[in-house]
Amino acid sequence: MAQAEQTLPKVTYAAIPTDQLDALHSAYEEALGRVRGQLGGSYPMYIAGREVRSESGEFEVSAPSNRDLLLGRFQKGTPEHARQAIDAAAEAFRTWGRMPHAERLVLLRAAADNFRAQKLDLSALLSIEAGKTRMEALGEVEEAADLISTYCDYMEENNGYIRQMDSLMPGERNVSVLKPLGVWAVVAPFNFPVALATGMLAGALVAGNTVVFKPASATPYSGLLVYRMFAEAGLPDGVLNFITGGGGAIGDELATNPKVAGMVFTGSREVGSDVYKKFAEPYARPCITEMGGKNPAIVTAKADLDKAAEGVMRSAFGYTGQKCSACSRVYVERPVYDQFLQMLVERAKGVKVGEPTEKDTFMGPVINEKSVETYLTAADEARRDGEVFFGGNRLTEEHYANGTYVEPAIVGNLPVEHRLFREELFVPFVAVAPVDSLDEALRLANDSEYGLTAGVYSEDPSEVQQFFDNIEAGVTYANRRGGATTGAWPGAQSFCGWKGSGSTGKGGLGPYYVAQFLREQSQTVITEESKPDAERLEVEAAGE
Repeated sequence: MAQAEQTLPKVTYAAIPTDQLDALHSAYEEALGRVRGQLGGSYPMYIAGREVRSESGEFEVSAPSNRDLLLGRFQKGTPEHARQAIDAAAEAFRTWGRMPHAERLVLLRAAADNFRAQKLDLSALLSIEAGKTRMEALGEVEEAADLISTYCDYMEENNGYIRQMDSLMPGERNVSVLKPLGVWAVVAPFNFPVALATGMLAGALVAGNTVVFKPASATPYSGLLVYRMFAEAGLPDGVLNFITGGGGAIGDELATNPKVAGMVFTGSREVGSDVYKKFAEPYARPCITEMGGKNPAIVTAKADLDKAAEGVMRSAFGYTGQKCSACSRVYVERPVYDQFLQMLVERAKGVKVGEPTEKDTFMGPVINEKSVETYLTAADEARRDGEVFFGGNRLTEEHYANGTYVEPAIVGNLPVEHRLFREELFVPFVAVAPVDSLDEALRLANDSEYGLTAGVYSEDPSEVQQFFDNIEAGVTYANRRGGATTGAWPGAQSFCGWKGSGSTGKGGLGPYYVAQFLREQSQTVITEESKPDAERLEVEAAGE
């Protein structure tokens, strides 16, 4: 892969720079040509640093924007491959887990540099394989690099998570040490196959664990490049192992193999809950899950409606609604309901749906036919039980014909308890309802099994504070034009799911994430010169 120009501007989800934008687009298009010329190969798994191919054969991956475009063929990994990878990781842990954290961080920061240096080619592949627009793809690769750097910084700031504790007597030295657990299984989703995979890998590796990494079957090419960024940084063989294939058999092996000390998963609530239960046997083991959301935005009568309509549109339809943080329901106070709805529909009409690699596309395809079916079923239900204000159709004419394209959809006039207000769809589909007060909006927003992200629009500081005081969500925003419920960034906004959206109460991107990949050991040393007398020992024994 070619090296990126260091002078190119940095793209995040909420901030797209205007300076040097032409140079960025030009560099992206050059990278797109390079990447397209590399498609169509056969790619191995990597176990203990060695290429591994499966006797079970290969599976093909095509672009969601054009199902005739073959990206490559990947290995149908088996439970035996998973066991081999686990064994390799367990062996590598003997040295990696004991390596001083400062030495590990040198290698991991080199991996972050690899992501930054090769961000253009990585972004171009993301656009092709995951259907991401170029700015979303560029932002994702930047986030991956920043995730590694941020977690390395937290490790240093906490002195490797070694803490001097109080002493009970002269000559006593007490230390709390957080230590790595061993082998971690990392199971990544399709929607952020670079950033989310990298964040989970970085959390485990920074802490000193070794990893078996399985990407989503829809985006294994992106997963392979993530593996390469770390491998090319000089990680010892076996520290990171890469396997591909169906989630069922491989996932079961990762969840049940007793040599796996911890698991981190991002995906649906249904699958995540099943993984969490399986991983509790034969005894409770750390299992970090992020399991989606049904993320609400609240618009009060005191809102800046232009800001609110823009923020909801960007959160609902950015990356085609396939973000776990996507805004999928909006509660609007009645005095401004009609005006807000009109403004939101006007913005939806202006959304360009098309080939994700094109410069002015805002919304690309959904990931596969199953997502199209989910979208069309929801649209039919909205027509039957309420009203479709905009969208609700598949796009099939001309350049849409070979892809999985749908329109942005806005629906309403539905009962607030309708499933379209309650179930995560993971498509560009937002339901809107009027409310009589902020109190009612908060009650409806919290009446959910999920609790990932939420946003409010109000120019009244007391209403904003009421929102923060009462909303049941781990990631919250007020008056954000760039995204009502989306756009978290490493070191700026922790990404933490409450209730059915997560299992630990500590979010990725933030200061408490790496510590979840460690376990505590208390170490007490008594020097020979400072033995307490017998009477004091008796008193302490009685106290214990």
